[in-house]
Amino acid sequence: MLRTRIAVSVAAAAAGLAVLTACSGAETAQPVVAPAAAGGTGGGQAANGQVGNAAPASNESKLVVADVADVGQVLTDQNGMTLYRFDKDTAKPPKSNCDGDCAKAWPPMLATGDVQVQGVDKNLVGKVTRSDGTEQITVGGWALYRYAKDAKPGDATGQGVGGAWYAANAKGGKSGQAAAAGSESGAVKLSASKIDGLGDAIVDQNGMTLYLFTKDTKKKASACNGDCAKTWPPVLSNNGKVELQGIDSKLLGSIKRQDGTEQVTIGGWPVYNFSKDLKPGDANGMGVNGTWFVIEPNGCKVGTTPSTASQAPAANSGAGSSSNDSSGGTGTTY
Repeated sequence: MLRTRIAVSVAAAAAGLAVLTACSGAETAQPVVAPAAAGGTGGGQAANGQVGNAAPASNESKLVVADVADVGQVLTDQNGMTLYRFDKDTAKPPKSNCDGDCAKAWPPMLATGDVQVQGVDKNLVGKVTRSDGTEQITVGGWALYRYAKDAKPGDATGQGVGGAWYAANAKGGKSGQAAAAGSESGAVKLSASKIDGLGDAIVDQNGMTLYLFTKDTKKKASACNGDCAKTWPPVLSNNGKVELQGIDSKLLGSIKRQDGTEQVTIGGWPVYNFSKDLKPGDANGMGVNGTWFVIEPNGCKVGTTPSTASQAPAANSGAGSSSNDSSGGTGTTY
């Protein structure tokens, strides 16, 4: 069951939907033009080929706790290279959402036989099967990666990249200032924010823009699964906890997805990230295919209530969205 700091129940959230401000034309409003894409590759980073630690020098898989300057204690591999976790992955159940170009920039730490540990609780170590069939090492359920731009042991240039990549600690949490700031509270955090050119919007704990999908069924089901969910990762509750800031707690709810995970809803709409948003403030998914829209703090799509309609760009007659956004390799657009 979802709850905020004031212990909001899903039942109370459902009852509170009746007090929602109506989303004027929320189901039929014309799409608005997506802001210019920031560019880059899937997973949030440019992938110009693997360098430094593209492949381990040893066939042994080993996890070691080490001190890294300006970050603190982190997990490293058998060669001393810093290991990272990705906020768009999930730990319960373990799942990697970094494939293709993303995996070139962030090579997964693959399991090669038994995993040796030093300073790590063996009970926290596991494996997850990736989309290509290989097995990736996890700690605390979080899949581990190297960063292609780390050139030598002790480098941690991937720390904080894209607001989603962090050096992992011995329990699979975030190392450094991210942990000190309390991001390891175990809760998903959703906040009201403003995005240039769009106005009021909801962002996650990393400042990344959140979206709704008009093909979903409000309060019931998500229509975005499989490859779609790779392009548009659903926001999942972590241990059933969600913290809200600037959002009415009565709008909070959840749905069960096809894979059994629990997805957060605001105003009945399941909420998502967009894999092509690279940094806080990006909203490259706005208006994509006329079905994806930035979600406002009142649970409506941007541009359908008086508070934001005047701030949203005019609809692009004849287009309405970028038609080049696809799941990658399937020819299907979302």
